[in-house]
Amino acid sequence: MMLSFALLLGLTLIGLSALLGRIKPDARKLSPYECGVPPSGSPRNRFSVKFYLIAIFFLIFDIEIAFLFPWALIV
Repeated sequence: MMLSFALLLGLTLIGLSALLGRIKPDARKLSPYECGVPPSGSPRNRFSVKFYLIAIFFLIFDIEIAFLFPWALIV
């Protein structure tokens, strides 16, 4: 009973916000915002592979620490 009421209330609020909160998009709202300065250049800049390698290494070592930390507390 309580779950169905919460679900109904959530769906009602989402529906009301979709109906009442519609705002017509214009060019200013759809343009990217860069600290008040008009955007310059292409947003699709290429990054060096080094940055991706650093990110992959960070993820690998971060996951390794997540598994090793609980093991170190037990041992």
